[in-house]
Amino acid sequence: MKRKGITAAGNWIVDRVKQVDCLPSQGMLANILGIDFCPGGAPANVLNDLAHLGAPFPLAGVGVVGDDADGEYLRRTFTDLGVDVSALLTTPCAPTSFTDVMNDTSSGDRVFYHHRGANALFGAEHVDVKRLDCRIFHLGYLLLLDTLDQPDPEHGTAAAALLRKIQEAGILTSVDVVSEEGTRFTTIVPPALKYVDYLVLNEIEASRAAGKEVRDASGCLDGDALMEAVERLYEFGDMKLAVVHMPEGAYLREQSGKRHSVGSLELPDSYIAGAVGAGDAFCAGILYGLHEGWDCVEAARLGSCCAAASLSRPGASEGVMQLADTMDLENKFGLRQPPVSV
Repeated sequence: MKRKGITAAGNWIVDRVKQVDCLPSQGMLANILGIDFCPGGAPANVLNDLAHLGAPFPLAGVGVVGDDADGEYLRRTFTDLGVDVSALLTTPCAPTSFTDVMNDTSSGDRVFYHHRGANALFGAEHVDVKRLDCRIFHLGYLLLLDTLDQPDPEHGTAAAALLRKIQEAGILTSVDVVSEEGTRFTTIVPPALKYVDYLVLNEIEASRAAGKEVRDASGCLDGDALMEAVERLYEFGDMKLAVVHMPEGAYLREQSGKRHSVGSLELPDSYIAGAVGAGDAFCAGILYGLHEGWDCVEAARLGSCCAAASLSRPGASEGVMQLADTMDLENKFGLRQPPVSV
């Protein structure tokens, strides 16, 4: 516990968030109502949120960006936030990763058009483990880091091998994954879990990684199925904490087997300006609480408040406020009933 701070590594992205009046069917037209330009990706979003919360501990970023204006934008933005980006490296071999986000203003649904760019080159050689002095190392997103997602003969994936080195250095590890179509979850995610202390993912990702559907045909959450899916994930790794977040709230399972469930905030539809980055905001709240030694349920409540704050603005982190103001959202809106009976 002498270590202090959170380092986040992985996908550094520039998001171009387009507010559209609908998500059109093939061959049809939608109108772009507005455009927002903001950082994106797991490390960028989590560090941005932590900085907005006023985290009283050091924040640092690790990754690869292109030698271009987008890369300079990310470096300047996070330097201004007080985040150490000396390990955010520049490559001339690929452009900075970017995503065009189409956000339906009427429903909150969104689609992502992503260019991997420099993130595809990010590998274990870009992480100087000996120089890490953080308490928690957060890596995201698995399934969207081409080099780290590659097979490793001993550990299963290159990401798993890196996480093992970080754990052996006495640093707590945290991972998040990306929601994608396909069948790669069961081959890329499980190997990493052996070397993960804190697993934070949404219900779709948990379902696909565990090979267990957690929603029925009508889209309703099946609490028993969700708990079974998380138990399957524990067959791959003995995490200190696994957290599954969803629109209804969060489900938590501790290493001891103790289970908890926390409802999300009761937000009016008119409050939600965009859902880009809400999952990362939840993760930032969880990591803030865990770093500060909070009970995991209290950390999840902060996560829910951070997610709600993120939802108030089109970009991922614009709505996140100082800790007290963010936590006050629970008093303002109240919590839903917990989504899972434990």
